[in-house]
Order: sequence, then structure tokens, then C-alpha cells
Amino acid sequence: MNILSLLVLYGASDVWGIKHFIVQSAASFLGIIVMLILAYIDYDALISKMTVPIFVLSIVLMAAVLVFGVDNGMGNKNWLWIPGLPFSIQPSEFVKITFIITFSRHIDRVKENINHIKNVLMLALHGGIIMGLVLLTGDLGSTLVFATIMAVMLYCGGLSLWYFAGAFALIAILSPFLWSNMKLYQQERIIFGFSPELDPQDVGYQPLLSRAAISAGGMFGAGLFGGSVFTTLPQKESDFIFAVLCEKLGFVGGAVYIILMSVLVIRLIILARHARKDYGALICMGICTLFVAQTLENIGMCLAMLPVVGITLPFCSYGGSSMLAVYIYLGFVMSISSHNKKYYFEREKA
Repeated sequence: MNILSLLVLYGASDVWGIKHFIVQSAASFLGIIVMLILAYIDYDALISKMTVPIFVLSIVLMAAVLVFGVDNGMGNKNWLWIPGLPFSIQPSEFVKITFIITFSRHIDRVKENINHIKNVLMLALHGGIIMGLVLLTGDLGSTLVFATIMAVMLYCGGLSLWYFAGAFALIAILSPFLWSNMKLYQQERIIFGFSPELDPQDVGYQPLLSRAAISAGGMFGAGLFGGSVFTTLPQKESDFIFAVLCEKLGFVGGAVYIILMSVLVIRLIILARHARKDYGALICMGICTLFVAQTLENIGMCLAMLPVVGITLPFCSYGGSSMLAVYIYLGFVMSISSHNKKYYFEREKA
């Protein structure tokens, strides 16, 4: 999947320059190194001692974005410039893994009595703090990803379905209030997201052009250096990279990405079933959910079937933060896998 990204970015270098290819290559190389380092470290020895500091770090990062963050030009204040560095970072990409780690530990600590109302409220507060901070930056897409991760991890942790039913009912009741407090551009993305034909010159422009680029690719694509529809597509190198991939490499290229992602997701589920620690299994399921949610949403908006909410395609979209982050996710997964044999494949209770 990473190779597909590099191929597409290099193939389109005549359109947006060679810088994207160089930055993506550097981020990929650094990510692989970080992944291998994390794979060597015992995740349990690290996380069991650092859960609280990791949670505090999550809050500090998102608070820093709210105070010092830079607007991305689309209403989202989710980039942070670090003094002395020639580039900015997107902290929410890294907070995803810190949230998964701390939330899995929280569930693990209360798993014997997870359905007690006190424990449910504390888990809701845990997730609500992080999601609230992310939502305040204007990043609705990431907020939805966090909510999906939280829901799946709670389900895997044994939370009663009655709580999920209650949550859906509460959301339905509060939906008018939530809608009225959304920004206009967020409301328009939802309204026209499912029917972009209703506003083809504004909100529907990106997804309709993206769908046209995908259609232009046909079965085998226009070639690595071919294609023309994508050249006028806004955010083509990041949020709509799947459209560029399909125009250049066709249905076959898009199918290869989906197949590879499906294999990764299946492997994560299998690893979760054999994880030594319960919270190790929850980490695997959280990362699995992250990949599934972002992939489905990104491809859905590229096909003009889902609202455009600014979600990157894992291992493919351009961006140093997103590329480095996905390798950090895999680093923890590899650590969980490599340390499974320590207790003869038996799941620990603590």
C-alpha cells in the first residue's frame, strides 16, 4: 500500500512537483525505523508504566492545537508548527494511537464489572475528553473515527448492548442541538455529501470530480504518468489520493489496495484473538477499527457516496504525520505479536 502511494506521487510529479514524493519517501523510511524499534520493545512493560502520562500527553497535544494551531484553509485548526522544524505536524494522527492505548488499559482495569454505571460513565468521560478536544479543532472526520474506535473497543470489552441502544437514543434526541451548533460548511458537507449532484459547483464539486477521475481510469488506468481529470481535483494528493490511484492504475490498482488492506485487517483480528493480554487484544481491535473506518470513509467520499470530512487513506494519502502515524500503529501491533510467546500463548487476566 505504501508502495502504491509512492508510485502515484512519483507518477504525478509533473503536476504537483517532486516534493511530495520526497517527503512521503522520507516519512515512510522514518516510519519503518520507528515501527521496528517499537516492535522490539515489550508493549506491556512500556504501556503499563506510562498509561497516565500518555493520556496527559494526548490532552496537551490537542490543547496545544487549540491554542497554537494553524487553520488548514478549510475550517479545521488541526496543524501545529514546532519551532525550529521546517514542517508542521497533525497531532490528531498521533493522538489516535495514544487514545487506543489508554482506552484499552481503562477497559482492561474495569473489565470484570464494565457494565456498572460508574465504570461506564468514567469510560464515557475518558473518550469524551479526547473527542471533545478534537471536535473543537473543527475536525469532524477524525471525531467520527474516534467515536467508532471507542464504540468497537467497548463492544469487544463486553459492554452491554443496552448501553449502545441508550447512546443511539440519546444521539437521536440531541441531534437537533448538535446540528444547530455545527458550522455552515459542516452542515453543507453532510447535506450534499450523500447527493453531491444537488450542488455540483461548490460542495459537490470535489466528490463528483473524484468519481469522474475514477471512471476515467477504467480497468487498467491511464498509466503511471497518464491521466488528466485528477489534475484539477482539490486535495488530490491527500484526501482524494484514491481517485488519482484509480485514474492512473485503474480498477486493478484500486482493487490491489483494497485487497491488501483487507488482508491487514484480517491479520489484526486474528492477532487480537491470540493476544497475550486482554488489553493487547483491544489495542489490535482499536487499530483495526481505525483502518477500516478511515478506508471506508475515504473511498466512500472519493466515490461521491459519503460526505467529504477530510479523512486520509491509510498508507496512501500524502502527509508526513499520517504516514509516520500508521507505522507507529503497526509498531505496537508487531510488539503485541512478537511478545505473545512469553506465556505460551495463554491469555493473561491482568
